[in-house]
Formats: sequence, C-alpha cells, structure tokens
Amino acid sequence: MKKIFIINAHQYHPYSEGELNQALVNQFKDFFNSSHYEVRTCIVDQGYEVKQQLAHFLWADLIIVQTPVYWMSVPWLFKKYIDEVFMEGVTGIMCDGDGRHESDPKTGYGTGGVLTDKKYLLSLTFNAPEEAFNDPQEPFFSGRSVDDLFWPVHLTFQFCGMKPLDTFTCYDVKKNPEIEQDFERLAAHLDKEVGKLRG
Repeated sequence: MKKIFIINAHQYHPYSEGELNQALVNQFKDFFNSSHYEVRTCIVDQGYEVKQQLAHFLWADLIIVQTPVYWMSVPWLFKKYIDEVFMEGVTGIMCDGDGRHESDPKTGYGTGGVLTDKKYLLSLTFNAPEEAFNDPQEPFFSGRSVDDLFWPVHLTFQFCGMKPLDTFTCYDVKKNPEIEQDFERLAAHLDKEVGKLRG
C-alpha cells in the first residue's frame, strides 16, 4: 500500500481565503482514499509540530504540496515550515550533509539526499493566466515556465533525494477562474501521475 502525505501550504489572507486550495486537497484525499492508499495531511496555517512533520516525510511514498503562489513563491508560513522541518532533517534523516566529501570538496553538491525512494508533486494556484508562461513574447516571465519559477522549491525537495512528478497548476483563479475544469484536469493528471508512483 502506498502512503501519501498532503501538505496544504495555504496561508490565510483576506484576498486569498483558501477555499480552492482546500478543495484541491480534498480532491487529492478522495482520489487516494478511493484507491485504498493511506493518507496523512497537514494544514500549515493551523500549526504543526516539527518532529511529527519529519516523521510524515519518512513515512510517505509521495509528498504533495498544495499551495497558492504569493509573490512568485510559496507563502512565508510554508517557507518557515520548510526551514524548520528540513533543517531538523539535515543531519542524516532527510539528507546526509550536502553530498560533498573531504576528498573532493568542489564536486557533488546537492547529492546528499537520503529520501531517494520518495516522490513529490507540486500543485499550484496562480492568479497569472496560463498564457503568461512559455511565451518569449510575454515580457514578465520572458518565456519561462511554471517549473522555472518554482525551481528553488524543486531543488529543496531534490536536495533531500526526492524525485518530482509533473507539476499541476490552476491558472487565473481570481480574474478568470475555471474551477470545474481545474478539477477535471486534476483528475486526469492524477490518473497519469499515479502510474509513475507505482513504477
């Protein structure tokens, strides 16, 4: 049986109350529960205990982060979560140093992760439209992708040895929401990505 740890990284703000992110978390939970997977969750905004969160990472086969995009990154409370939980795991639990060795200290940085049997999935909600990405004619992102924007978050998980599943993104959720279509796309995304989890 596969084990799924879902993190709701939403941080409350009057402009972003978190209903969509929680609805997506619920869809993840329903999908995996119906497939007889074990599921654990954390709602960061409701508080957490660092050692318990670290235990969830060690327990899980797949870690899902459901987060809004605040100012081109994750909410600060989830960044605090990462700093606290991952720093607790940096002494051999999640990674064994940074991967370099005294015999060759200039190479191998970022290869010390020990969670190599685990995968992670980022699920993002954006106010930006999909058309803002992957198009060199759009000046703000200059042809960059969502994964380019979230590369530091990807590297954080990969520093600990985890491997990515394809990122899922809901676009334009404030000005031009297509929520039902987003739910349908997530269902299709999960059908595709869960095969990689089994592989």
